[in-house]
Amino acid sequence: MKRWFLGLFCLLQLFAVKEGDAQTNASSTVYILPVRDDIMPPLVYVVRRGVKEAMDAKADVLVLDMETNGGRVDTTEEIIQIIEQFKGLTVTYVNRKAFSAGAFISFATKEIYMAPQSVIGAAAPVMMSPGGGGAEGLPDTMEVKMTSALSALVRANAEKNGHNVEVADAMVKKTKELIIDGKVLNEKGQILTLTDREAATEYGDPPKPLLSAGTISSIEELLREIGHANAKIVRIEPTGAEKIGSWINKISPLLLAIGMIAFYLEFKTPGFGLPGAVGIVAFSLYFMGGYIAGLSGAEWVIVFMLGLVLVVLEFFVFPGTVFLGLAGVGLILVSLIMAFVDIYPGTPTWPTDIRFKTSLQDSIETFGLALVISAVAAVLLARILPKTPLYASIISQTTSGSRSEMLTEKLRATRLGQTGVALSTLRPGGRAQFGDEIVDVMSRGEMIEKGQPVKIVGFSGPDAIVESVG
Repeated sequence: MKRWFLGLFCLLQLFAVKEGDAQTNASSTVYILPVRDDIMPPLVYVVRRGVKEAMDAKADVLVLDMETNGGRVDTTEEIIQIIEQFKGLTVTYVNRKAFSAGAFISFATKEIYMAPQSVIGAAAPVMMSPGGGGAEGLPDTMEVKMTSALSALVRANAEKNGHNVEVADAMVKKTKELIIDGKVLNEKGQILTLTDREAATEYGDPPKPLLSAGTISSIEELLREIGHANAKIVRIEPTGAEKIGSWINKISPLLLAIGMIAFYLEFKTPGFGLPGAVGIVAFSLYFMGGYIAGLSGAEWVIVFMLGLVLVVLEFFVFPGTVFLGLAGVGLILVSLIMAFVDIYPGTPTWPTDIRFKTSLQDSIETFGLALVISAVAAVLLARILPKTPLYASIISQTTSGSRSEMLTEKLRATRLGQTGVALSTLRPGGRAQFGDEIVDVMSRGEMIEKGQPVKIVGFSGPDAIVESVG
C-alpha cells in the first residue's frame, strides 16, 4: 500500500515538473535577428533595433540567424558591441555559412549551433585598395597589425563566451598551427574553416565540442534543444529604410547645418516661407536618420518642437521675456544632441556607462561641426545676401496672404515716407507701428532695436523697407 502511494506521489511530481517546464517555456520570449548578406552599416541599424526591442521586451534569448560572406571590420565591431548589451542568452545559428566577419560575430554569442552542411571560419582580414581591389601593393606591416588586432578581438570574445580560443585564433591567423589530441586541424599558412560536423567533433578530456554545440536542422529544433520550444517567437525583419538611414546619417552634420542656416534666414525675414520650409525638411531628415538607426525615438522630436514653440513665443508673443527663449534654445540643443545618442533599455547612462559617454561625445562633436558650418555661413549670408537679387526673392516668397496689385500700389503710395516706431527688434524683419496701423517691415540688412524710430523708404513686395531715423 505504501509503495502504491509512493509511486502515485512520484508520478504526480513528474507531471508537476513537466507542467512547470511547459509554463516556463510558454512564458519565455525569443527574438530572432537576421544576419544576412554582407556585414555593412545598414545591418547595424537592424541589429540595434532588434537588440533594443528584445531588451525592452525582457526577452530570454536572442538568436542570430546567420548566413553571410563577411563584411566590414568597423561594422562588425559595432555589431559585437551592440550584442553585448543584451544580458540574456545569445545564440548564433549558422544557417549556411559564417565567413570572415560572420565568424567574428559568432564568437560574440554564448552558444553556436550549425545547420547541416554549413561552414564557419576563413576570418582572416582582407585589406582593400582605395579602388576597391585587392591590396597587393599595401605594406605587409599594415596587414600584420590588422590581423593582430582582430585576432585579439576574436580571442577576447571567444574566451568571454567559453569558446575555444585556439580555434578562434586559427580562423584569423595564417601563421597559426592548430593541433588538438595529436590531430593537425590546421596547418601553418592556412586559415581554419570548419564544417558543421568538424565544429561539433569532441576533443579533450573531458570531451568537449571543438566549436559548435550541435548540428540542428532548423531554428525550431534549436529552440527545442535549448529548452524554449513553446516560447513566444519574434522575428526582426529588415526594411528598406535601413539603407536610407545609413545614407542620411552620413550627412547628418550637413543636415544640421542646413537646418540652422534655414532657420536663421527665416528668423531674419518676415512671415513664413521658403527658408522655414527648408529648415523643417532638414531637421525632419536629421531626426528620421536617428530614428531609423535605432538611436532615438519620437521623444526627442517632441522636445525639439516644444523648444521651437517656446522660441516663437519669446519673439512674437512675449518679446523680452528672455526665459522662454533660453528654455526653448536649451530644449532644441538637447534634442539635437540626444537624437544621436545610443541608449539601451534598462542600462545605466551617464556617468557610469562608457558606451553612453562615447556615443554622447560623438553626437556633441557632430553638433559642434554643424554649428561651426552654420555660424560661418550665417556671417557670410548676413554680409552678402542682402546685396543680392536672391534676398529680395526670398523675402517676396516668405510673405503670407494675398493682396491685389492695385491695393498694394495704393498702400505703397500712402505709406512711403511715413515715420513710426519698431515694435520688435528688426533682424532685419519684424513689425513697426505707423499711427494706428501695425505693418510688417524689414531693414536693409542692419539690425534696428525695438522702440527705435523708423521711416519707410521703399517696398519689397507688400512689405515696407525701413531705415532708422535719428
